[in-house]
Amino acid sequence: NGRLKIVSTIFPSYDFARAIAGENADITILLSPGVESHSYEPTPQDMIQIQNCDLFLYTGGESDTWVDDLLSSLEQPINTVKMMDCVDVYEEEILEGMQAEDSSHAHEVEYDEHVWTSPQNAILISRAIEQALCRINPENTEVYQKNADSYVSELETLDQNFRDFFAGVSHKTMIFGDRFPFRYLVDDYGLSYYAAFAGCSAESEASFETVSFLAKKVDELGLPCVLTIEGKNHKLAETIVQSTAGKNQKVLTMDSMQSMTSKDAANGATYLSVMEQNLSVLKEALG
Repeated sequence: NGRLKIVSTIFPSYDFARAIAGENADITILLSPGVESHSYEPTPQDMIQIQNCDLFLYTGGESDTWVDDLLSSLEQPINTVKMMDCVDVYEEEILEGMQAEDSSHAHEVEYDEHVWTSPQNAILISRAIEQALCRINPENTEVYQKNADSYVSELETLDQNFRDFFAGVSHKTMIFGDRFPFRYLVDDYGLSYYAAFAGCSAESEASFETVSFLAKKVDELGLPCVLTIEGKNHKLAETIVQSTAGKNQKVLTMDSMQSMTSKDAANGATYLSVMEQNLSVLKEALG
């Protein structure tokens, strides 16, 4: 039908492509409802879609190791944008009080995959998608450039909204009773955090020492909230609250977009709307 076929492993790159390609592409997100990006495994149908697409978007990192195997097995190379190649990436960090990883992984260097959580990184990734689309379909270059310029302007406004808020905040430390996939966000805006697990951790059970440490930090800093990420199980954050002196802190949720699907997109969710909601959560937690 003359429209590009774009396949993305997860929601953020899907939404960047949707904003830039506009009506000139059919865009698919591979993540199914109820599946979290770290546990995603491609189906045979997914692999056929990737082989037949005009542009494939993926994150890179440990959760996408299957991509390298797939790409190397193809008879003909396909066009790709790997988000982790578009930005400066950070090694996973283990902070004081954080639950230690399984010792079998202790000496492996892992890089934080959640590069899209920084609006500044979102701009760089969007520009890379724009450039890829212009190479693949040069007759629509003007459309892609116009769409990208408009979208980047919105991302720059989002970035400025975060900056304006944090410029007036004296309290810049967050406590996460969960994994912490917002490393790139806190680096952008000079925030500090303590968390139960690193962003890509496979651990799910926190020790008494970890819970106790985080609860004491909540008390020490006088924080009104303990934060967690999307998902139904917020038991750890609630346990931290019950371990504080006041036992009355709110549990608030930030969305890292790791479990969002095409159904969420059809219901109106966008990268911009989710990040604005995350900013609202931070205003309640830190304001």
